[in-house]
Amino acid sequence: MTTLPIPHQPDQQNSHTGASDLHCGTNDIASPEKNPVVVLKELVARLRREQNKTQDLLISLGFALRSFNNLNQFLELIPLIASRVTDADGGALVLFKPNGQLRLDQMHCHDTVQCQDIRKALETVNRQFTPRDGDEPVDISQISAVLDREVSHYLGPDTRLFGTAILAKKTERGRLYILSRNREYTWTETRQKLVRLVADQTAVAIENDELSAELRKKERLSRELEIGAEIQLQLLPHECPKIQGVELAARCQTANRVGGDYYDFIPVSHDPACCGDNESGCWSVTIADVMGKGVPAGLIMTMLRGMLRAEVLNGHSPAQILQHLNHAMYADLDKSNRFVTLFYSEYNPHTRILSYSNAAHNPPFLWQATTQTIQRLDTMGMLIGLDVDSEYEDAQTRLEPGDTIIYYTDGFTDAPNQKGDRFDEDNLIAAFQEACQEYSDPEAILDYLFDRVDDFIGPGNDNSDDMTLVVMRINNSE
Repeated sequence: MTTLPIPHQPDQQNSHTGASDLHCGTNDIASPEKNPVVVLKELVARLRREQNKTQDLLISLGFALRSFNNLNQFLELIPLIASRVTDADGGALVLFKPNGQLRLDQMHCHDTVQCQDIRKALETVNRQFTPRDGDEPVDISQISAVLDREVSHYLGPDTRLFGTAILAKKTERGRLYILSRNREYTWTETRQKLVRLVADQTAVAIENDELSAELRKKERLSRELEIGAEIQLQLLPHECPKIQGVELAARCQTANRVGGDYYDFIPVSHDPACCGDNESGCWSVTIADVMGKGVPAGLIMTMLRGMLRAEVLNGHSPAQILQHLNHAMYADLDKSNRFVTLFYSEYNPHTRILSYSNAAHNPPFLWQATTQTIQRLDTMGMLIGLDVDSEYEDAQTRLEPGDTIIYYTDGFTDAPNQKGDRFDEDNLIAAFQEACQEYSDPEAILDYLFDRVDDFIGPGNDNSDDMTLVVMRINNSE
């Protein structure tokens, strides 16, 4: 904060300090004919009135800071109040734009010529610091020094001028200038402090306005995320379908409000032996994971769902469906630098045959009731979106009553505990084995596996990744 050089200014040592600097110079003392006691009383009364006026103005400024919701309404008061509390003629509030340009935000002048002079100074500085393409960012301190010099130059040597910085978040956001054409006027320490006080209140108002704008933006974003989460929830199956000889349970637990995990049950009608309109028809069971989390992953998941459902209607094999899906999504995924892992399967309740193909997703586990052993259901295949020419393989397995399959995403195996260890595939296999031996209800198996992961993570800790699990159990078809 700088007092600008003022040519021909009276010696500061001869000026009054403290409260007496508010238009209370030596000329205020009465003539020798008056009683010295009366003169002293008049001087004390005048000082008290000036102090009360200053206090009232500053109280009004504080009230305005608390009351105004519009920053511009508050800034209109700044030059007026700053000039009144210091008994000056006028003032100007200049704010800096992000690109370094100046904006004359508010002005209060008794003399229109003074206003014109200040505008000329701003125009000169703006022309000097107009940014061009490729230029380095403008140094604000350099602008402030030039602005002080130009304002002082245009107002002339007869103007008593004081300028101070508006500092918000340790960054200079503008300048407040207060001026007087009174030759007897001096910028005492008290007056400078008053101007700085008004400048500090201005900085607080700017910070509050920016915080309010940021809060409104976050609230708007939060609402948009809530809408996105609601839409995504609507896109996931509301309940598991009824399939002849099959019991299902599924759960998707997102790390954020919008996640990238996806599972679906889609009726398949291309097999003449199947009818997708009722529980005796063929159904596809699909699980996928979009690389990443949050809104971008959620948008890709939504796109994936629509394309997959359209592709299923074409009557192709699981491997062909993945290949066509990869072709259709490659361009969009390549631009976004994201990929999708996906396991696609179709179950025929008449033959109890599960046909499947895998695009680099975590292979589901099949618990065979007759042998009480677990095997992986996997085929060779690349991520969706990694290579436009990727090829995929078909495979089949016949399921028997009591067999149980879990489809899962890597949120389960990657779940960390407090030591940083991962739940990993071996723990999931062991937990799945225990669950199948203990329970026959898919919902109970699902709850058991989620509980085991929660116990591993530990109380008070959250998994940073989405977790999705689908449990499919084969019953006696009769």
